[in-house]
Amino acid sequence: MNYKLLKAAILIVSDTASQDPSTDKAGPLLRDVFAEEEEEQRGDQWTVSAQRIVPDDVLAIQRQVTAWCDDGGDDCVNLVLTTGGTGFTGKDNTPEAVVAVMSRPVAGVRNKTIIITLPGSPKGAKENLLSILKQLPHACKQAAGEDSRVAHAGGVKALEQEARTGTTKASMSHHHHQQGHAHHHSHHGHAVPKAHTSPEDRPISNDPREGPTQRYRESPYPMVSVDEALELILDNAPQPRIIKVPVNGELVGHVLAEDVHAEEPVPAFRASIVDGYAMIVGKDAPSSKGTFPVASISHATPGEILRLEKGQVARITTGAPLPLEATSVVMVEDSVIRTVTENGKEEAEVEILTNAIKPGENVREIGSDVRAGEIILRKGEEITATGGELGLLASVGKMEVSVYGKPVVGVLSTGDEIVPHDRPGSLRLGEVRDTNRPTVMAAVRGWGFDVVDLGISSDSQTSLEASLRSAMRSASVIITTGGVSMGELDLLKPTIERSLGGTIHFGRVAMKPGKPTTFATVPFKTNTGEHETRLIFSLPGNPASAIVTSHLFVLPALRKTSGGGLVGMERVVVSVEEDVACDPKRSEYHRVVIRAGRHGGLWAASTGGQRSSRVGSLKSANGLLCMPAREGKVGKGEKVEALLMGKVTGF
Repeated sequence: MNYKLLKAAILIVSDTASQDPSTDKAGPLLRDVFAEEEEEQRGDQWTVSAQRIVPDDVLAIQRQVTAWCDDGGDDCVNLVLTTGGTGFTGKDNTPEAVVAVMSRPVAGVRNKTIIITLPGSPKGAKENLLSILKQLPHACKQAAGEDSRVAHAGGVKALEQEARTGTTKASMSHHHHQQGHAHHHSHHGHAVPKAHTSPEDRPISNDPREGPTQRYRESPYPMVSVDEALELILDNAPQPRIIKVPVNGELVGHVLAEDVHAEEPVPAFRASIVDGYAMIVGKDAPSSKGTFPVASISHATPGEILRLEKGQVARITTGAPLPLEATSVVMVEDSVIRTVTENGKEEAEVEILTNAIKPGENVREIGSDVRAGEIILRKGEEITATGGELGLLASVGKMEVSVYGKPVVGVLSTGDEIVPHDRPGSLRLGEVRDTNRPTVMAAVRGWGFDVVDLGISSDSQTSLEASLRSAMRSASVIITTGGVSMGELDLLKPTIERSLGGTIHFGRVAMKPGKPTTFATVPFKTNTGEHETRLIFSLPGNPASAIVTSHLFVLPALRKTSGGGLVGMERVVVSVEEDVACDPKRSEYHRVVIRAGRHGGLWAASTGGQRSSRVGSLKSANGLLCMPAREGKVGKGEKVEALLMGKVTGF
């Protein structure tokens, strides 16, 4: 037999045991199981090479599991057993954490290590391990890369003998005693293999472990049109979530999730529209023309409202409440002072110069601007920075409103050659300053979304995986640049599919620039136990490609997930100021400066050379010409559709 020493590692997942290791009962029991197997002195030998205790935290679990599985040296283990964290509460994170780091989730394999999650109950953990222990040596050796033809040379009987689980009468009798009815399904040895995934659900990206000689020479991802790509994005972007936000500056950019009703009328009291004199006008009152004593003063400050008698006036300021019984306000321009008080500081009598004052003149009645209970803003309206919506909400006493939450966006640059743009000193041969990250982050902020700087990841699957896992903790939409083409170090697609368990919805788009643009979704469980979806936009590394595809694909997703009405970029028709060549195979999004013409209409001027790596083509660009895929050109003066990226000048 092909016997060997196999290494096992045990991970105890427990908040309690992580603080007090003496409370752990499962670890010693599992070690005893391996020790008893070793004492039999037959077959493969087990050694428990490591045991750790971590809290029930996804990142803590993943760090330890990947540390054991990704060590290609002598410390690499054949088997990782986790115990605990497999229940259904929000704090039970082991299945999600472990499945996310497996390269083959169905088999429970990462690199050359088998991973098995056991329950937290010491008894349950031991019984589960005993039920599979005899089969584990064969599985571990297969995962480690043993030649399957050699391992299966003796057929099923040899494998059963090696695992000591043959179908002898004694073993079947014992099996019947332990498992009840299970013997009815065991008489014929191995069950017929059955795949539990469909071909379209399996990863189609390169397997980095196979090296550059085995990578695809042509992309396995079908080419989709821009419209098809947008449809896939909007179909897979999560619905917006509703949150409560106080009425303050933080509301700007949010979209209302429900109609807003006025809590109180505006104005809440009868108020003067002008500076002047409040008086009583009507059939039973004296003419408004004449000399009247000034009985009181009403300023626009809180306080008691006095009563006015017929034949009196009250001096009043704009916005101040009318005295009780007052019907109208005479403008100060229609009066003159006739007498003053003894100290000369106040008016005693004023003469009103007109008899044309009508009841209600220069008065804002209660609720004349907004009635109590009236709908003042409707679901789907955006709170803009002009301040009108905020002012209206504040005026009717709204403390908070229901709006759609806005996703937080993380931006990550990738590449061994990428260095921070602000690093002092000259570049070494092969180094490239990071222009994508600050550029894309500025664009996202300009759209009104919060941004997390995710830094730079090197071109290794381990580094990319760690960066993306960390990113999913702080951002719900992740933008990466670089690493999506066909090179041996373009590892984002395999990392998303094979390490994160994500789904790539498209990996190529028929457009220029931006052909390798990739969109994926990754399942994610929050610290509170909620299951969410993270969006990953993996954009090309060339700066022009990155910013064009950000506007074309990321912006619509952000607007949808934040409840915005206008999902895509605004389309306008422009006239081109010069001939623009077309690409016969792909639609092109040509960077232009759009301005208003002197005699009306919009005109577009090219920003120059359109090579995707040319950062200068983005300077001053506020639009993208939608150039059709065809032979020839769009001639000077011809009209063509364009997408607006920024403000149009020249008005």
